[in-house]
Amino acid sequence: MRSFASDNNSGVHPRVMAALIEANVDHAVGYGDDPWSAAAEAKIKEVFGHEASAFFVFNGTGANSVALQSITRPFNSILCAQTAHIFVDECGAPAKMSGCSIVSIPTPDGKLTTELIKPHLINFGVCHHSQPKAVYISQVSELGTIYTIEEVKALSDLLHSYDMYLHMDGARLANACVSLGCTMREITVDAGVDILSFGGTKNGMMMGESVISFRPEITENLQFYRKQAAQLASKQRYLAAQFIPYLTDNLWYNNALNANLKAQKLLSILLKHPEIGLTQKMQSNQIFFIAPKDVLNRLMEEYFFYYWNEDAGEARLVTSWDTTDEDIDAIGRSLDVIFSSR
Repeated sequence: MRSFASDNNSGVHPRVMAALIEANVDHAVGYGDDPWSAAAEAKIKEVFGHEASAFFVFNGTGANSVALQSITRPFNSILCAQTAHIFVDECGAPAKMSGCSIVSIPTPDGKLTTELIKPHLINFGVCHHSQPKAVYISQVSELGTIYTIEEVKALSDLLHSYDMYLHMDGARLANACVSLGCTMREITVDAGVDILSFGGTKNGMMMGESVISFRPEITENLQFYRKQAAQLASKQRYLAAQFIPYLTDNLWYNNALNANLKAQKLLSILLKHPEIGLTQKMQSNQIFFIAPKDVLNRLMEEYFFYYWNEDAGEARLVTSWDTTDEDIDAIGRSLDVIFSSR
């Protein structure tokens, strides 16, 4: 069964798999002192700039937790959207591991703005209250929407004026860059992001992420936070090796481009049916929409995807780097049959 539930469900790109096989030869020094880690770190510096310092970890929750630990202390608070991954989907790991209070802010589209944040920038220096220190944003957001370069810059400018940090979760950073027509550096370090969770598991990699610091005072202790968080891999070469092909010859871009284009094609098929409507702007490879529940339930018999809000009949479809035209045409035919038989 082809899945439209998540781009996590897709397979591994052949070039990434080949890199893993090539890394699986002979012995190599553990814990990152290997040539694959060095080559991957060099690639990351090529993409993000010489100020980028990479720390490979096992997964996204680990990356977010390590990143947020490195820019806060337990008496701080972390601001995020109410739909944020760290608030909804990570079982409280960032709060537990950082010791910080997580302050969630309602948003209409999953994106924070300076105006939404400003009311929470209070009580500095008052010992009775958690001290705001970091803001977490997802690029792409949990509702499939994208921060522009200008929007990220506005956030970072505001936060830096309060001696705060901006953390970006870049699990779908590639999809955002394709949509915006920008480089990964332009939407991160050049826009004032201080620390980034960066991975390609949703875009053709097998596993693993890299916490990338753009500030020397953050970099200083990241290796220790990573170790304490049980995120330092002894055979790190297998995490690092994937980033080499991923960041070579625009593989990351081409994978995300296919996912985004297939989502656009799928959207055009969905909107042929008057009873289907969007609940969020479709800006990446995720489509949030409402449809009659009987239609969604019948479609779920053939395809794996999730309700986003079952009471409202809202669902999410996600395309991947390996989604094909036939995949899209097939789900379109299924919808035609379902609607015609109602």
